[in-house]
Amino acid sequence: MMAPAQEDQQPHASDGGSPSDQESTASSYLPIGRVVAVRGLCGEMRVDLFDPAGTQFLQADELFIGEGRLCLKVRQARLFKGQGLLQVEGVDDRNAAEFWRGAAVYVSADHVAPLNEGEYYYHQVIGLLVVTEEGEALGRITDVLPTGANDVYVVQGPDGAEILLPAIKEVILKIDLDMGAMSVRLLDGLRD
Repeated sequence: MMAPAQEDQQPHASDGGSPSDQESTASSYLPIGRVVAVRGLCGEMRVDLFDPAGTQFLQADELFIGEGRLCLKVRQARLFKGQGLLQVEGVDDRNAAEFWRGAAVYVSADHVAPLNEGEYYYHQVIGLLVVTEEGEALGRITDVLPTGANDVYVVQGPDGAEILLPAIKEVILKIDLDMGAMSVRLLDGLRD
C-alpha cells in the first residue's frame, strides 16, 4: 500500500499508515487494490492488493468499492496465493460479484495509522514526474514493485522506454508531492 521513500533519507518499508492531515478527511479514501476475478459461486471476489501483506485489507470492517465508493460491510477478508479474497454483505452469488470485476477497492483514510515522516502510499508516487539531479526528465512513475528488500519504481519514458529505479537513498534524492516530482540520481547500469 505504501511506497516507502524518504525525503533526503533512505527509503524504508512500513506496514500501514495514513495520508497527511490535509488528506485525512471523512471523504478521503486510500486505494488498496482492485477486484480482478470472482472465486466460487457464493460471491467471493479476488482482489489484487497494492500491499502484499494486505494489512489494511485484513483489518477493515468495511470497504469502499468502485468509482462511487459504495460502502460494503466485510463478511470475510483473507489472503490466498498472494491475493486477497473478499466476501461482503449484499454480494451473495457469482453474478453479483462479477459486477465488481475491475473495480477499485478503498479503505477510509480515517481508519489507518499515521505514516512515518518521508513515507508515501503507492498512489501518491504513481504519476510523479521523475527528474535526474541534472534536470533531465526521465518520465512518470507508472507502477511500484514491492521486492522485499526495497520497492522498485517503474518509470515510463516519453519514448516508451522503461527504467526501473530502486527505492534506495543512493537513487531517490527527494520526493515533492506538491510539485508532483521525484528527484533521482542514476547509478551506473540503471538506464541499460
